[in-house]
Amino acid sequence: MSDRRDPPPPHLGVLEPGHSPVKRGWALAAASVGSVLALLLALGLGSWAFDYRRYQQHEGRLRRLVEKAPTLDRVERGLEDEGSHLVASPAAPAALAEVARDRAGAKAAEVLEKGRRWPVTRVFEAGDMVYFLFFDGDGVLRDFTCASR
Repeated sequence: MSDRRDPPPPHLGVLEPGHSPVKRGWALAAASVGSVLALLLALGLGSWAFDYRRYQQHEGRLRRLVEKAPTLDRVERGLEDEGSHLVASPAAPAALAEVARDRAGAKAAEVLEKGRRWPVTRVFEAGDMVYFLFFDGDGVLRDFTCASR
């Protein structure tokens, strides 16, 4: 056996020569900022993905409904039966403009444009979304706009 001893292992909190507490503080601050930024990025992407999926589900549902060309009374009954409530039936352009301003948010211009094209509009609340449904003169569903509440 030799009398030679290995040096003790380095311990946290023991500063090596040339490393000041200020440098360590800056390193910890930079790591903290980087971690917070990564967390914010992950949360932001998750929120965006959730909203995108939510919109796609509602848009797909309404697109399939338009393809079936149901009548006004059938659409109203079906949506009411599933818990989506009729909130407006604007008959005049001014009434549609008011509902669009109050409930369509960024899609208000789209609602007004489609409202000029189709004579009958119904507005439903479906969960956390607002459906603007547009019917032709015969009461057949022809178009829609889906907006977030």
